[in-house]
Amino acid sequence: MAKFEIGAFAKSVMESAGDGPKDIEAITGEILVLKEKAGTAILDIGRRLIDAKALLPHGEWLPWLTERVEFSERSAQNLMRLAREWSNPQALADLGATKALTLLALPREEREQFLEEHNVVDMSARQLEAAIRERDEALKAAQAAKADAASAEEARAKMAEDMRLLNVRLAGSKEDYDLAMRDVSRLEAELAELKDRPVEVAVETVVDQEAVEKARADAVAEMQGKLDRAKAAKAKAEERQKAAEDSLAEVRQRLEAAEKADKRAALSADKDLAMFEVLFTQGQELANKLHGLLIKARGREDQTAAQGMEKALRALAEAIGRCAE
Repeated sequence: MAKFEIGAFAKSVMESAGDGPKDIEAITGEILVLKEKAGTAILDIGRRLIDAKALLPHGEWLPWLTERVEFSERSAQNLMRLAREWSNPQALADLGATKALTLLALPREEREQFLEEHNVVDMSARQLEAAIRERDEALKAAQAAKADAASAEEARAKMAEDMRLLNVRLAGSKEDYDLAMRDVSRLEAELAELKDRPVEVAVETVVDQEAVEKARADAVAEMQGKLDRAKAAKAKAEERQKAAEDSLAEVRQRLEAAEKADKRAALSADKDLAMFEVLFTQGQELANKLHGLLIKARGREDQTAAQGMEKALRALAEAIGRCAE
């Protein structure tokens, strides 16, 4: 026996009608009634399948499906899914079971909005799948952008705090450098004065010139040691100041980059803009493929196909251009 398929079932219900002559009003009325019956019947069968599966002992479900009601397991699962997740028989009849099942990929709360924004009735099943896939890609892009924006804000806040601490460190290093500069200047002046000043040496009766020279040399060496240490401290303070300035400049650059990223993330978080970017990228890829086919056609001896392609591409370009008007 043939297995039950949802699409075939819906079609048979829609096509079933009584014999005999009819006028257009009678036909219209029958179609509307049959449409309603088709949607209701699909949902009712799904509910009864759910009940049957709950009643049947383990291991009897599949035999019952195939032998008693002639359903494939896949068709039964689809009918039960529709019964669980679909509530509008009329919409189900308008769309058809196949497209209704495809729409189950969307969260329940978003289906009505999707149906309002898209002419699903006139779409093919493949077009509907593509529209849902594009919607999912745009949503993922928007969610990723939102997450990126949150991460960027956290990073920006941390960099702002780093900048504050670096400014404090830079101010301290400048103070240390200025103090070291003053110490070096003072010690250099004292050393110069010491070298020019005679050294008094306590003697009892005779001036010991050697002792005088030694005292002078010791005093100069001590002062030179202090000066050398002051210069070393100045060099370290200068290094710390340079390091703080470099770090501060780096953080400023990172902060500027983060602010630009924040703006880009804010734009990307726009769902419509994200969808536009997805479609635009796909359009670019399609344009490249079309161009490649045109190049191949131009290489043929018969240019008829190439001329037709050129004409079609120009018309497409004009249509796209009108979108921006």
